[in-house]
This record gives sequence, structure tokens and C-alpha cells, in this order.
Amino acid sequence: MPTCTGLTLHNKSRYLEISFDDGASFNIPYELLRVYSPSAEVMGHGPGQETLQVGKREVGLTDLVQVGHYAVKPTFSDGHSSGLYTWEYLYDLGARLEHHWADYLARLAFAGFADGSGREPGTVLPGAAPKAHGCGHHHH
Repeated sequence: MPTCTGLTLHNKSRYLEISFDDGASFNIPYELLRVYSPSAEVMGHGPGQETLQVGKREVGLTDLVQVGHYAVKPTFSDGHSSGLYTWEYLYDLGARLEHHWADYLARLAFAGFADGSGREPGTVLPGAAPKAHGCGHHHH
């Protein structure tokens, strides 16, 4: 398995530049890192339990800590910090970037964000909006 030889955070452009000892180098957008966080909060505890992350287009990285010699743990500007990204995982995200990105957009579209609006900050999942409770009588 290739080992990471370099990590650069491009905060203005919002992507992580990562290079490996096999010569490969990838630029992975923070947005993709965030929505594909390998944390239980995002991935769930089994297939089909993933939680689609929305409104992450402008997410930033506020911290990046190396864990042992095999992974990094980023802290995102939205407070998410429970994802442990192994070199293998980052390599896959980078090597199959187009695939992962297309999958992410497809899942957004499936959730009702076909126009890409789900990537903007402040977005909520369809059906997840707080329901307004007025006073008075309701007739069903």
C-alpha cells in the first residue's frame, strides 16, 4: 500500500493535495473529503446506513492531525472531526475522484437536489426542514 509522502492544505481553493511514494499525487476537494468522511456519523454502521451530507460546498479544514503512520484526522469548519482517513482511503478517494464525485451528485439528485442546491451551505435535506407549528385549530 502506498504511503503518504506529502500533504498540503490549499485553504483558499479548498482542496487537499496529497502525494504518495508510488509517485501518485491527488487534489481532493474538502467538500468531497467531508461528504465521504469514514466516520460512523456519515457512513452509518453498515451498508445503506450512510447519511447524505448536504450544504458542504464551502466547508473548510481548520486542523489536520496525523494519526500514527497510517492516517490523518481532519477537523472541518462545520465542527466535524470524527473521521479517520487512512492513506488507503485517501488514495482511493483521489484515484477514483471522478467516480466518487459523480456518485455524490447522483445521491444529491436522488434526495431531491437535482439542481446542485444541496451543495450550498444552509441546505437541509428534503423533509428534514423544521415544521412550522402555528397556534389555532387545525382541521385534518
